[in-house]
Amino acid sequence: MDNLRTTIEAAWEDRSLLQEKATQEAVQEVLELLDKGKIRVAEPTADGNWQVNDWVKKGVVLYFPLAKMETIEVGPFEFHDKIPLKKNYADLGVRVVPHAIARYGSFLESGAIMMPSYVNLGAWVGSGTMVDTWATVGSCAQIGRNVHLSGGVGIGGVLEPPQAAPTIIEDDCFIGSRCIVVEGVRVEKEAVLGANVVLTQSTRIIDVSGNEPVTYKGRVPARSVVIPGSYTKKFPAGEYQVPCALIIGQRKESTNKKTSLNDALRDHSVAV
Repeated sequence: MDNLRTTIEAAWEDRSLLQEKATQEAVQEVLELLDKGKIRVAEPTADGNWQVNDWVKKGVVLYFPLAKMETIEVGPFEFHDKIPLKKNYADLGVRVVPHAIARYGSFLESGAIMMPSYVNLGAWVGSGTMVDTWATVGSCAQIGRNVHLSGGVGIGGVLEPPQAAPTIIEDDCFIGSRCIVVEGVRVEKEAVLGANVVLTQSTRIIDVSGNEPVTYKGRVPARSVVIPGSYTKKFPAGEYQVPCALIIGQRKESTNKKTSLNDALRDHSVAV
């Protein structure tokens, strides 16, 4: 792996190296390893944080100038693209409902479910996770195990700059209908986002469950129950309401994960 990384890093600094067979094979190997889940763009560390493997993202970016546009025919449907479609779902143990699409270079762990949805290259989707109807998982996004991405959810992708963290949804989260999570925001384990929550790196995530508000940015703490909100901001033209996200409580420890999800939604009257 060190040799592979060295080759990718060298080609990133000197694109003329892409003309060499060894470099081309290294780039192809990065995509294949991503597709099989043997490497990841980002991975959890022992201390509960995440490590971004920027050299892997560089390999993905370098794939594009090497790949050629090709016509892909699937029954009566036709596509014209540089990236092949993922295949062999039965062998992978993944349920894929028409018209779900995942691109080669994404990884779907055995037990994942794709309703009519889309998973982009470099993404990682864990076992037991459902990517529901018209949900999209952007390039290099990391989706944990037993996550539910509800209908129309948009998980943002990122390729450049290489060091930028991808959007991360950790294990056992519930992301409600039409939520948008982008710009490398991290939703920690077992969090619940109610319908229409929008999270970017600049979005204020305000915990209003205690006596005093506590504000986060770029991170939703574990087990939080979150709904859309707004706060008043002064502008030269006057005062206006600016969108934010409100943490209104936490999932309870007293019930198992599936039950606590339902309880969290009912207890806090969260729309899904």
